[in-house]
Amino acid sequence: MLPTIEWRGDRVVMIDQRKLPGEELYVECRDSESVAEAIETMIIRGAPAIGVAAAYGVALGFLAVKDGGRAAADFAVISDRLRRTRPTARNLFWALERMKAVFEAHRSLPLADQQARLVREALEIEREDVEINERIGRHGAALIADGVSVLTHCNAGGLATAAYGTAIGVIRAAFEQGKKIRVFADETRPVLQGARLTAWELEKLGIPYAVITDNMAGWLMRQGEISLAVVGADRIAANGDTANKIGTYPVAVLARENGLPFYVAAPLSTFDFTLADGDGIPIEERPAAEVREIAGRLIVPAGAKVRNPAFDVTPARYISAIITEKGVARPPYGKSLAALK
Repeated sequence: MLPTIEWRGDRVVMIDQRKLPGEELYVECRDSESVAEAIETMIIRGAPAIGVAAAYGVALGFLAVKDGGRAAADFAVISDRLRRTRPTARNLFWALERMKAVFEAHRSLPLADQQARLVREALEIEREDVEINERIGRHGAALIADGVSVLTHCNAGGLATAAYGTAIGVIRAAFEQGKKIRVFADETRPVLQGARLTAWELEKLGIPYAVITDNMAGWLMRQGEISLAVVGADRIAANGDTANKIGTYPVAVLARENGLPFYVAAPLSTFDFTLADGDGIPIEERPAAEVREIAGRLIVPAGAKVRNPAFDVTPARYISAIITEKGVARPPYGKSLAALK
């Protein structure tokens, strides 16, 4: 598998996820602005991967600081720009908060030492993400029986993280244990992350799969072709309400209607314990062109008005369990998530 993102001393290199599966193209970001633009335009996407990218964006931007007397002001400008990229993914803000804590703790050091500390922290965030995802996979694999068919929505694999994946990490871990698994990947309109990215990853991993349109999931559940669903998350409130790619909420409702488990897999860095419930989660509205066009070709009348909320919120009551690096949380989530915290 190609790396999602990589630090190379004076630049950050990431695979351009907009081009997959047709092209495996790398993009080089040599300053914090280009990292911010990569996050905004979805060259890199997925909450954990966005968090890693934000940390590297801070480190890269701060390497360009020349005047120690302006370090605090420059750090604020760099961080604020990255903070404005995408509002829903909690990991973005978590990574920026963590980088700020390191900066504040070492402000008395010479500028070069401050820069080295921030680079080191960004590298550590990436390293930890890989380890955390592998732990999520091990915990989640216990929920996946031999011979099942798993539905997933959007992409929560290695491309959405530093490596390995969250929801796909659970599937991958079960597959690596020798369990026979088949995956149904929702195509995930409007940007087709399931059809383009999840299918590409499963192909690379050798895991049997089929791509389906989003509106096929309910019927396949009713026909007994789907055993369970597992998805990732972009932000999880203290009560377990979960924001994920638009279309996740209907999958959860359909799973409940058909008596199937619906699991969420996410690191603790995705949790926002400042929010009592999902009503406070900001929902990003993305450009209308993502709905109006496919591969640059107009698919609606030229004058058509569209809506494009990028995420929805699944109420905790529809979630069978939340899989984290510290274990599996079950309802009531107010108590079980607080214990993990």
